[in-house]
Amino acid sequence: MRIALFGWTIGPIFYDGMKRLVEILHQHETEVIIYAPFLEYLKKETDLDPGKTDKFSSSGELTNVDFFLSIGGDGTFLEAITLVRDSGIPMVGINSGRLGFLADIAQSELEFSMEQLFAGKFIIQPRSLIKVENEYNLFSGFPYALNEFTVHKQDSSQMITVHVEVGGDLLNTYWADGLIVSTPTGTTAYSLSVGGPIITPDSANFVIAPIAPHNLAVRPVVIPDNEEVSLWVEGRGGRYMASLDSRSEPFDTNMVWKIRKSDFIINVLKFENQSFYETLRKKLLWGADKRN
Repeated sequence: MRIALFGWTIGPIFYDGMKRLVEILHQHETEVIIYAPFLEYLKKETDLDPGKTDKFSSSGELTNVDFFLSIGGDGTFLEAITLVRDSGIPMVGINSGRLGFLADIAQSELEFSMEQLFAGKFIIQPRSLIKVENEYNLFSGFPYALNEFTVHKQDSSQMITVHVEVGGDLLNTYWADGLIVSTPTGTTAYSLSVGGPIITPDSANFVIAPIAPHNLAVRPVVIPDNEEVSLWVEGRGGRYMASLDSRSEPFDTNMVWKIRKSDFIINVLKFENQSFYETLRKKLLWGADKRN
């Protein structure tokens, strides 16, 4: 079995967990490859002896990889997507900190989860992505997002105007600080923070959610993900920001963005003791009331 490890940094709280993870992989005679900058960080900062491992630096080096382990938080997991791309390699999110919906394996669950992996006691959950297109080829290196696409103002003192069409029909003209187009996976991220609904990862939908809309009657809208969304921005500033997950690019008003469902998916590995609803309860502290 060949397993790739990806990360950037980890806190001291996870040093022991990282060492134990590498030990478990070697105990199962796994061929381990580690993202090169992460490997250098581990050797320098944690005194980790990775044993017999290889390293990789790009998506092209992820050949014959059975599983891809992302070590960190949800942001690290989103960065990992840019390496995994359309390879179909199942991804596992290991949380080295506190809160995480994508990186949802806690340090206390590490040994049990790895034993389940090697025993084949898991399911593969496909996650849809969004693809963006624009005439200036911004994000051309990887124009996809697992969570969301966002347009927002660059000048904090002024609202922007966002015109949105769905399937060629005008949905609305938003006066707001920005607008989010979210996948089902992204509904527990930025979209949730602006009042968007939570939908299950297997839902075939997008959520369009304004950021601080001027009209209080405007609410997030759920649409089928087979529709194409087009939007363009106006405002006094003339310069705005667009974001795909954690990557951002400035742009001006002379641009139409087209957003649609990607033609490939990301495979996320889930273990038998995990469920989306349990994750919601734990991460959002639902039911954390003495009356319960």
